[in-house]
Amino acid sequence: MIVIVMGVSGSGKTTVGELLADRMGCGFSDADDFHPAANVEKMRTGIPLTDDDRRPWLQALRQAIENWQAAGESRVIACSALKAVYRDQLSPRNDAVFIFLKGSAEIIAARLKARKGHYMNPDLLASQFATLEEPAGAIVVDIAPPPAAIVDNIMAWLGTLGLAPEKRPK
Repeated sequence: MIVIVMGVSGSGKTTVGELLADRMGCGFSDADDFHPAANVEKMRTGIPLTDDDRRPWLQALRQAIENWQAAGESRVIACSALKAVYRDQLSPRNDAVFIFLKGSAEIIAARLKARKGHYMNPDLLASQFATLEEPAGAIVVDIAPPPAAIVDNIMAWLGTLGLAPEKRPK
């Protein structure tokens, strides 16, 4: 199973994604690691990415998804996936479950200001919200609770959909 934890920068995708992968007993990947260096530099300097900038990034992610699926591996991926067209590129056969981490601009802005060591310029938050097309058919989760509670909520949703995987023994 491929699970994509999505939302704007600062919504908690990486933190929640890592915890969720641990609970599911599968691998985790951060989509940020698939960006070309030019994209990282644009974001670092506060320049929003264009659809042309995102195209090779999304293609690389889709290729990785297909590789994990071919190997029979489940994976949780933290990825902004802000537009429907991006989600369609990531899951053209509806072969991924999307988890939308939803929160207010105020909460997320405070998180971004407190975050250290990340290249995403907090000034890009407004452009992220402007780009965001809230997903239809995704599991929508409020980001206000602590990360462990968010993961509990996600696991409950996956369970109601008959998708909650059993954690593999270590």
